[in-house]
Amino acid sequence: MSLDNIPDTPHSVGGTNGDDNGADHWLVRPDTIRKLWIAFITTLILLVLADLFVEHHPHFGIDGTFGFGAWYGFASCVVLVLGAKALGFFLKRPDTYYDN
Repeated sequence: MSLDNIPDTPHSVGGTNGDDNGADHWLVRPDTIRKLWIAFITTLILLVLADLFVEHHPHFGIDGTFGFGAWYGFASCVVLVLGAKALGFFLKRPDTYYDN
């Protein structure tokens, strides 16, 4: 197995064995990243605004509030990330754990 064809920089993802004449992959270009952020945020805003036109049938009262799916999903994600960080704090081992 030869290591000659492995790209040196992380910006050469998606190239053909590093011979793409130094062109960045389209997903790492700053203008593309900015356009993707704008598209994602616009989509999220439109989805939350679409909630105004949906008839709700709440079972618990709070699930009938405006944008419930958006803020509940965000809060759930934050709880999961914080829980994973806390779990990692208790489960982490020293770097030399497997050296013995």
